[in-house]
Amino acid sequence: MSLFKQLSLRIKFFLGSLFYVSYTPKAYLYSRKRDRLEREFAIPPAQEAFDKPGKLLKAEPTARGAHFYFEQTELEISFLKPDFVRVNWLGGIAPVPYAIARQDWPDVETVLEEAGDSWSVSSQEPAGVKVTVNIDGSLKFYDAAGQILREEMPPQRKGDGWVHQAQLRKEEHIYGLGERAFPLNLRDPKDGRVQASYRMWNYDAAGMYGPGSDPMYICIPVYIGLHASGSYLIFYENSFEAKFTFDDKATADFDGGSLRYYLSSGSPPHLLERYTELTGRAPLPPRWALGYHQSHWGYRTEEVVREEAQAFKHHNLPLSAIHLDIDIQVGFRAFTIDPDRFPNLQGFTKELAEQGVRFIAIMNPGIKYSRQSNLFLEGQLLEAFCRLPDGKLVVAPVWPGWCVFPDFTNPVVRKWWSRQYLYLLDVGVAGFWHDMNEPAAFILWGDRSLPKPTRHLMEGRGGDHREGHNVYGLLQAEAGYEALRGYQDRRPFIVSRAGWAGLQRYAWTWTGDIECTWAALRLTVSTVVGLGLSGIPYSGPDIGGFQGNPPAELYLRWFQMSSFLTFCRTHSSNNVEQRTPWTYGEPYLSIIRQFLELRYRLLPYFYTLAWEATQKGYPPVRPLFWSDSHDEALWGIDDAFFLGEALLICPIVLDGARSREVRLPQGRWYHFWDDTQLQGGQPVELDAPLEQIPVLVKAGTILPMEADGQLTLHLYPPEGEISVDYLYSDAGDGYGGYRVDRFQMVLSSNSLELTWESSGDYPFPYTNVRVHLHGVTLQQAWVDDIEVSYQGQQLECQRFEKVRFQGEFAASTL
Repeated sequence: MSLFKQLSLRIKFFLGSLFYVSYTPKAYLYSRKRDRLEREFAIPPAQEAFDKPGKLLKAEPTARGAHFYFEQTELEISFLKPDFVRVNWLGGIAPVPYAIARQDWPDVETVLEEAGDSWSVSSQEPAGVKVTVNIDGSLKFYDAAGQILREEMPPQRKGDGWVHQAQLRKEEHIYGLGERAFPLNLRDPKDGRVQASYRMWNYDAAGMYGPGSDPMYICIPVYIGLHASGSYLIFYENSFEAKFTFDDKATADFDGGSLRYYLSSGSPPHLLERYTELTGRAPLPPRWALGYHQSHWGYRTEEVVREEAQAFKHHNLPLSAIHLDIDIQVGFRAFTIDPDRFPNLQGFTKELAEQGVRFIAIMNPGIKYSRQSNLFLEGQLLEAFCRLPDGKLVVAPVWPGWCVFPDFTNPVVRKWWSRQYLYLLDVGVAGFWHDMNEPAAFILWGDRSLPKPTRHLMEGRGGDHREGHNVYGLLQAEAGYEALRGYQDRRPFIVSRAGWAGLQRYAWTWTGDIECTWAALRLTVSTVVGLGLSGIPYSGPDIGGFQGNPPAELYLRWFQMSSFLTFCRTHSSNNVEQRTPWTYGEPYLSIIRQFLELRYRLLPYFYTLAWEATQKGYPPVRPLFWSDSHDEALWGIDDAFFLGEALLICPIVLDGARSREVRLPQGRWYHFWDDTQLQGGQPVELDAPLEQIPVLVKAGTILPMEADGQLTLHLYPPEGEISVDYLYSDAGDGYGGYRVDRFQMVLSSNSLELTWESSGDYPFPYTNVRVHLHGVTLQQAWVDDIEVSYQGQQLECQRFEKVRFQGEFAASTL
């Protein structure tokens, strides 16, 4: 690095640091004020408390299950599906159903039986769950085979909250809890702690975090337990602050609310299907959102953004969106874009759109506390802002200075907030990213949010910030989504930093202000996969890290990995060097270009995975145990991941590494780059030159890729006789027609047959089709029973019903 560049970076860092320091006086005053308010309006705990629910007195059948009466409390068990149970211990504040998307469940026939000192309630269907309720209030859950999945201890009532515990098996692994900066298995934090502990309180990492930071931006009280007898998912419908610990027991310790939770049994895909049936599934995103996004805090002006877009074109790099940070706003105020620095915004967004680039604007919830702000005056008249118990506004410092905060638990406020997006849509803003919506405030010590006595409407029943905090970002995302969905024919695109259960219905997310280190790169895999197992299918990191200047190899390896994540975006802070694919020159630019081009060729596959997420709730990015949860060797792997069923991605997460080991799932695997075949069920060492990361393709895959209007079907012969894959297509945006193409491979002797069936009313979007056969020496080919010529391992054709190949298949394939 030249002396001039070093000096420039130091000056930029110094000026950026001064920018942050300028908020210190307000942060100091607010920290003192928050502490005083929490003392002044201290919330007395409820007097309801017991160590155990007491003796079971009687049980009665209900339409969906049973009602149990204890000396201290009551218990309701309801079957939503034969394998999906709601458990509700009465007592405490019942939740507002913000997380719940489905209320109308089909009837389930259940049986209540007494057996000595216990009762059991179960579905009459053979595939259902059975729950045993013991005389002391302990519960046992059995799967359809009669194996014990989970053993719960009697719950404890403490003041306003509950303590809920369950025994954990020695080998049991725990996954989920939303966004976490820990290894994928939350029971093994790998930081020297005897007990793994996680706080449920959405939290602003304040510019930079690394491995072991807790809590994070999106805390969701849902986790999957996986052990030798099977797997289960449990979701607590309680947004109050809580502490989850995992040692020999799983403990959920809630500061308030009720003890209402949902439990399902089955394979990991089945568990996510049930959970997202309850909390909602992600809508199909616009196809362009699966492309590459570029961002930086520091663009500031229309001309700089134009130059950035032109530079992508100059370097022959595809680009789908540019994200603009708070520096484009007037005084960092929400719903503003500075007309002096963007003098022709409507024309400029149209200019970008003609290049295939969308303009994404940032949006923070804090509203400038000033009578010179029309938004503040409107909100005052609507009584839209959060207040203290004495009726005074809650005022806290964020980027615009002293701010007030909309109460998104008020439906009138959500409608008012939704209207603010509309004029920005009119001038061509294509989407929004919601930041600082935990909600965050600037502090010098203590909690980085609003005072806990802050009042919230909670849809009319009233509540405070202890309950409203974790749902704040979720409800802002709902307001934004409803604005975009109702005002235009295009599909909404929102990225939200904070959220809760159900966020997937409205927004994507990113992993926030992660540091620029190799350890942070490795951590990203666990964080993204954990979010997917918590119901959030679309996420990704700031490529290269948010804070700091990554060396060239770190940025490259981060980019290579992110090319296979659903949200692929480079972003960086205002006090670091602007980071782009060409920042580091060659050979890095050419390698990044190759990976970007590969990502865009894979868009048919990405888009089909997005459709699958809307249908079943499956996250596109998955753990290695996803399809084989019986293989214990896969349970702890958190430095590799599946993209769908077909691709196994093995990132390089060590400086200077040119190979890596990975434990392959069972089956046969093809090396994506050279078709080398590998046998699964064992560890293998894979080469990883600077230009590549190991990518493997599962035998039996029909992998769709596109280029220049042509669809290429890459066929990887199955191990067994038959394999099936799907391709989803539509216009890429809007709500018109669609089509689903079903492809089936049948392997027999020395021939492979591919059949094609279609459904839907959208026309086939490609001019022609190429079929590329892997792992076979091709000898003859027929299209609809007519012999055709081929070149190498490929043939080109139009729409067909059947293609048959004759060739020499590897012995291990047959």
